[in-house]
Formats: sequence, structure tokens, C-alpha cells
Amino acid sequence: MDEMQKLQQTALEEISQAATTADLNDLRVRYLGKKGSVQALMKNMKSLPAAEKPAYGQKVNGLKQELQTAMDARKEMLEKAELDRRIAGEKIDVTLPGRQPAAGSLHPLTLVQQELEDLFVGLGYQVIEGPEVVEDLYCFERANIPRDHPARDMQDSLYIDPEHLLRTHTTALQMKVLEEEAPRDIKVICPGKVYRRDDDDATHSHQFTQMEGLVIGEHISLADLKGTLEFLARKMFGQDREIRFRPSYFPFTEPSVEVDVTCHVCGGKGCPTCKHTGWIEILGAGEVHPHVLEMAGYDPAKAQGFAFGVGIERVAMLKYGIDDIRHFYTNDKRFASMFGRFE
Repeated sequence: MDEMQKLQQTALEEISQAATTADLNDLRVRYLGKKGSVQALMKNMKSLPAAEKPAYGQKVNGLKQELQTAMDARKEMLEKAELDRRIAGEKIDVTLPGRQPAAGSLHPLTLVQQELEDLFVGLGYQVIEGPEVVEDLYCFERANIPRDHPARDMQDSLYIDPEHLLRTHTTALQMKVLEEEAPRDIKVICPGKVYRRDDDDATHSHQFTQMEGLVIGEHISLADLKGTLEFLARKMFGQDREIRFRPSYFPFTEPSVEVDVTCHVCGGKGCPTCKHTGWIEILGAGEVHPHVLEMAGYDPAKAQGFAFGVGIERVAMLKYGIDDIRHFYTNDKRFASMFGRFE
């Protein structure tokens, strides 16, 4: 067996055993490169007679073509095997269950607001919403708080210009409703964000959520108010809750009361949560002031009514045992996910 035949046999055997395309590239350089074994065979032509050189050159070129064809075929086979392996490993099994997407959750303030709205809609109230930037006229003056009244210091707010401000209470919506509906009967609740220039701490925030209620009609008394608020307290905090009225002052109601509910922790016996009083303050309320009715176009001799305002954060803190109002606004997913989820 001459040198060319040995080279042919060895090269074809190594090509057939190449495991990767990288191995094939190494063989290509070794046999077919400028300094490869096949090119080295051409050097033997110098010692051959002139008559034998053409035939020898044809044999070398034939060997080169054969090795190139074998390498191309082996490369195609290796690439197909790699593709088959990847397809087998990456195929999708459509019979497997899909991945469950993360479920969103309702914010606790949204939950409480929706629960309150459902409660009052069931009692025949209408839900009224409105702009957060309001006129000073409706936020204060129509609520019996003129510009020189000291009660404005209790609700120092953020003014846009001398006549417009971020509302300090949703009473601004109530005053607008009173003016638009006079002299008809009214039964509304007004939920929404309110703003006051306040220092944030565990129980105070410059922004919070409020829901105020207003009922106007004939012979509407404090007894009607108490019955409504007892129903509210028992629905939100449990059927064994009781409420009490304490005298207070609000410019737009007369008489005015602070409303307490028996402590949900101790049931009224006294504990650290209620400062050992057995009661927790939840809202302010009272009979609508006759002057407020007059300014809106009602006759106080014929129409009476009551109003109340509850902080939704306060209700949520009592309902869920939250100890810091700032938790509602820090956008911590772990906090929000503790409450109701979307279905």
C-alpha cells in the first residue's frame, strides 16, 4: 500500500469518527490546509518523470476532493444530530398545566371603602364623587367656616390659588350637593381622598381617605343618626359592638358629637388598645347646622338632617389590626397581599 492510499484510509477513518464540528475543522486543517498532508504529497512530483506527473496530480486532486466530500457529509450529519437533540430537549408538552400568574390583591383601603359603599347603598344612599381641587367657597364658607373663623386652623390645607385648594374634607362635595338639590330630600355618601398640611406619623398623614354621609329631610333627628351609626359599627366591627355619643364641636353641625365604638379587642372591658377606657373613637357627626341649610337654599324650619364623617384609614386600622397609617402608602406588596385577592 503506497503513501497516498495509507493517507486516504487514515483520513477517512478519522473523519467518520469525528464527534463534533470542531473536530472536523481540526481534521480539515491537518489534511487539506496549506501545510496539510495532502498538500505535502504534491512535493513528491519533483522526483517523478515528466510523463507520470499529470496522472499523479490527478490522483492527489481526487484524494483532496474525496476528503472534502467526506468532511461535508460528516458535518451535515453532526449538525442534524445536534438539532434533533435540541428539539427533543426543548419541546413543549401541551398536556402540562399552565403556569399560574401572580394574582393581584385589593388594597385594604379599597376593600373598606367598597364595604362601606355597599353598606350604605343597601340603605338607600347615593354615592357621590367629585374633584379633589375645590373652591374655598364650598370647602369652608358654605360649611359655616368663614375666612376669619378660627376653625380653619384645624384644617390648614394646601392652596392652589387664593380661591382653590386641595379639599380638606369631602364636606365640599356635600355643600355642592345641598346647593344643587335644594329643597329636595338628600341621602348621599361622599368618599374620596382629602389633604391637610400635617406631619406624618403613625396615626396622621397629609393625605388620607374619608367618607362623609349626609341625610336631609323632615324630622331627621339624632336618633336617626345613632341608629345609622350603630348599624355601621356592627356591620364593620361585629354584632356585639355598641356606640356612644360625646359632645364635640364642628362648625357645620349643631349639636355635634364624637362617636365611639366599644373596643373590638377587649369588648369594652378596658385594655391597652383602648387605653383602658373600653371605647375607641371612630368618627365625628351631628345635626346639620341651620345656617348651612339656609346658605344652600333650605328652610331650617321644614328641613333637618344629619351628617357624619369617617376616616377609612381609621376603620381599616381597627378592622385589620394595623398599627401604623403609613403602611397604607409605602407600596409594599407584602402588605397589600395580606388582604383580599382578585378572583
